Formats: sequence, C-alpha cells, structure tokens
Amino acid sequence: MTPETLSEVLRESARIKTQLADEQAGAILEVIEAVIAALARGNTVFFFGNGGSAADAQHLAAELIGRFTLERRPLPALALTTDTSILTSIGNDYGFDQIFLRQIQGLGRPGDVAVGLSTSGNSPNVLKAVEAARANGLITVAMTGEGGGRLADRAHFCLRVPATDTARIQESHITIGHLVCQGVDEAVAEGRIPQEAGNGNPRA
Repeated sequence: MTPETLSEVLRESARIKTQLADEQAGAILEVIEAVIAALARGNTVFFFGNGGSAADAQHLAAELIGRFTLERRPLPALALTTDTSILTSIGNDYGFDQIFLRQIQGLGRPGDVAVGLSTSGNSPNVLKAVEAARANGLITVAMTGEGGGRLADRAHFCLRVPATDTARIQESHITIGHLVCQGVDEAVAEGRIPQEAGNGNPRA
C-alpha cells in the first residue's frame, strides 16, 4: 500500500462518517433512546450478524454487559453469534438461515431490542430473526449499508451507512454502536437507567 492509497482510504472513511452524521444523526438518536428505554425497563439488547458483523455484535454486547467508559453495573446484552453448540445444532437440524431466528424465539421477550447487522441488508438469517423479533413484540434495529436492502422495511429503525464497500460500512457500524454505548452511559449517569438491577425486569 502506498502512502497515497492509505491517505485516500482514511479520508474516504472520514467522509462517510461525516455524511452519516448529516443524514442519520436523528435516526441514531432515536435508536439510542429506544435502547435506553429498554434497558431502563430491565429488557435485554440482542446483537447478531455474520462474519465481521458477528464480531461487531460481540464487541457491542461486551460494551454493555461489561462497560464502555463509565463504571456501572452490567447491563443485559447478548450476542447471538457465540455459542457454537447452538449455532451448529440449529444450522445442522434446521438450516443456517434459522440460527438467529430460533434464539430470538427462545430468548426474546416483548420490549427487548434486537439489533441485526448486515452490510448488504439482505442476509437471510438476519432478515428472518428481525421479522420474528418484530412479530414477537421486540424493538428491531437494522444496521446496513447504503439503501438498506430488504431489512430497510422489516425493522422499526434502519441505520443506513452511505457506502457500498463492506469495510467502510463496518467501520461506521462500530462507530454507531459506540454512540449507542455512550448514550447508555450518559443515561446511567443521569439516573435514567437504574444502577440497581431488577427494576421492572420482565424475566424477574
């Protein structure tokens, strides 16, 4: 890679994030508020996706159940991409397109948040899980690339990164995820999310 290419990639990534701020800031704030409200009720946030998006799902769940920047209690969050026995048994017995769907059906409760990550917006297993989540009373969020794909009209919220290159889209997905985590931390500091668990937890 030449210095010129490196500079071009960095500038393109920055340009995409600037355009994202111009076009999607309001939608991102709506998602942040939806996640805050769910966590304040004691609901859970589920993340899922394939490949690099699976890694992003795990990263963001870890920020909530561990911590982002604020020292606070663990918040209920789960990546549906990590249990190899669940993933392989569902994939083997029902098909790969069912691996997130059946976990949402088994674990999701009304008021939870389901966040599906797909750079194309067309990943079949993400689509099925988002559809099932919405049908079962979960709040659904899609994080996609430009256009949103088929997820655009399946989820309550669709955050579209204005790019078609997978790497650039994923860079913005993790930025959006970090904004959500920052908003959650601020809500905890303000007392909007209780520091003590068990307040209105639907699983209690």
